[in-house]
Amino acid sequence: MKKINPLIIRQLFTLLLLFAMAGLIFLEIYPFISGFLGAITLFVLLKNYMTQLTNKGWNPSLSAGLLMFLSFIIILVPIAGMVMLLSNKVGKVASKSEKVIHAIESKLKDWEHLLGFNITDQLDASSISNAITNSVSSILGGTVNTFIAVSIMYFMLFYMLTNQKKLKTILIEYAPVSANNFELLNTKIQEMVKSNSLGIPLVAIAQGLVSLVGFLIFNVDSAVFWAVVVTIGSMIPLVGNLLGTIPVFILSLSNGDSFQAWGILLYGMVVVGTADNIIRLYVLRKLDNVHPLITLLGVIIGIPLFGFIGLIFGPLLISLFLLIIHIYKKEYTEHIPLTV
Repeated sequence: MKKINPLIIRQLFTLLLLFAMAGLIFLEIYPFISGFLGAITLFVLLKNYMTQLTNKGWNPSLSAGLLMFLSFIIILVPIAGMVMLLSNKVGKVASKSEKVIHAIESKLKDWEHLLGFNITDQLDASSISNAITNSVSSILGGTVNTFIAVSIMYFMLFYMLTNQKKLKTILIEYAPVSANNFELLNTKIQEMVKSNSLGIPLVAIAQGLVSLVGFLIFNVDSAVFWAVVVTIGSMIPLVGNLLGTIPVFILSLSNGDSFQAWGILLYGMVVVGTADNIIRLYVLRKLDNVHPLITLLGVIIGIPLFGFIGLIFGPLLISLFLLIIHIYKKEYTEHIPLTV
């Protein structure tokens, strides 16, 4: 009976131990994973500016501190403002959700006579309203975890900015791929992070501004709030401006303002939809053009895994998976002779 090489057994045991420890570490840091991913995103966006400042003779710590402060003012303060706006308005909308559901139910009853199919018996307005309220509360909660995640993000970002060369040396040393393939991975990560972290928000903000014009034209209440909702929806494939347009349409119908309702719906589908396609084409031409299917799958996977920042790292995860398959094939299979 042929014995297994002890070296192979030790290697398998080491790998098993490595995966077990990696899994344990991931489970413990998972609640704050958005902080780690946020640090990577900001590092990719700021590292060139950091290099420019240090080349001009700036102190590395002072340069990193300035860039971190600017990122806080330019990125986190507007996001915090959006969250505060949403937390104030969404609570009021959620409290009126039962009225909206009853309005939807009344419209569905009209359609039942035409279709001959019973729909409304399955709707429980009270239960749906409670579910919406609970979902809103859970989404807007988690203040303590958010504070810890932001603290971790800036702590990591400071180290990454002030130790770029050392960090790259460590990654190359421990990466289980060749130096050339490491550079390929590094380039792909930077392209994807820049594309998603810049392209997605720019397209969403532009779409939100276009929708705001429509809401103001048709004199919609809380126009800025619904424009923010459209902005958020624009970041999600297949959802887009409908996240804000459809609720406004339903609320307008429930208030008996059919002109406003149909005007907003048509404006959202035609004007905002067309503007989205034009803006997206222009922005993606300037950045790395990610296939829509990769974006869709990435968002579906990324948001449950990483939260809101999964909009950036979900597509990145799919792209890296495909890239690693390519690297594996290139490094380990192309030189293996086939035997029959």
